Amino acid sequence: MDPARACGRGPQVLRSRHRDGARADGAGRQRAQRARLGDARALTMRVALMIEGQEGVTWEHWCALADACEDHGIDTLFRSDHYVSQGDEDANVAHDAWTTIAALAARTTKLRFGTLVSPVTFRAPALLANAAATADQVSGGRIELGIGAGWMEREHRAFGFPFPETRVRVEMFAEQLEIVHRLWTQERVDFRGRHYVLEDAPTVTKPVQSPRPPIIVGGHGKRGTVEPALRFADEYNAPFVTPEEAAAIRARVPKLRFSVMTGCVIGATHADAMERARELYGRRTRDTGFDEWLAGYKERAIVGSVDEVADRLREYEQAGCGRAMLQHLQHTDLEPVRLIAELSGSGRS
Repeated sequence: MDPARACGRGPQVLRSRHRDGARADGAGRQRAQRARLGDARALTMRVALMIEGQEGVTWEHWCALADACEDHGIDTLFRSDHYVSQGDEDANVAHDAWTTIAALAARTTKLRFGTLVSPVTFRAPALLANAAATADQVSGGRIELGIGAGWMEREHRAFGFPFPETRVRVEMFAEQLEIVHRLWTQERVDFRGRHYVLEDAPTVTKPVQSPRPPIIVGGHGKRGTVEPALRFADEYNAPFVTPEEAAAIRARVPKLRFSVMTGCVIGATHADAMERARELYGRRTRDTGFDEWLAGYKERAIVGSVDEVADRLREYEQAGCGRAMLQHLQHTDLEPVRLIAELSGSGRS
């Protein structure tokens, strides 16, 4: 089947909102950004898109998002690795993260993909290594693996995943990180830990990237995640931190690439961004009031025009961040994808 038709008609409907504009505006996008921000103030950090797959994202939505990212020059599309949403009101169930990534990789040509992050409690290390390596083969070497200890207890209880205490999950994380690294880089693996045992394990599917796909560790700079990351990972990602907190975490992982993941509501203008934020969060802020909620949200997330988002990202850049994964929750609205692409000049000229 033609990959472009694999998603049915849904993506065409979503893509119609941006496709014509993408081609018409592409020639002047970078020039417009430089004129607006000024060459001296332009961001040097990389900017990626982060989608919460458990928040009602259908296969049609995924296809449209991937197409929009490729059209506008977004470098990497990350997705969460959850099976159910957090809220009790709308308990959406998600497509499997690695199955989705492999399928999207087959219908794209340049876009990179990754999880942010895959909990060690969901899969045995050999299964995770094989799933990610398979996706790397399908994509021709466009995969990044984010890995973490897991945190959403409700999700684990719902689907029968083990959810031991934090100390045990951190131990599992350290062992799984080492095993995945070794399965990707060695011919045979023997491993005996507290939680996993491998006996003369042959290598799983070999990834295309050499020596292996990039590994990202998610955390807040605690010793249990930092020490294994320094040994076996390439990048440390801190979610929902202030620039000051980011700088402190960055100092603990000086040998690794460093990034942040943060919420982002972006608009063409400040008023546009505020309207999007009210549409997205208004129902959740009835008790506290939108303005009070917004003040707290903006401490660790970003709301504003392209200029305002760029100014805030520059603070993270000065804190040592080389990349920002921007969480976009209005996944049926593709205009923010174009705006996010402008931030680092990643939008194609």
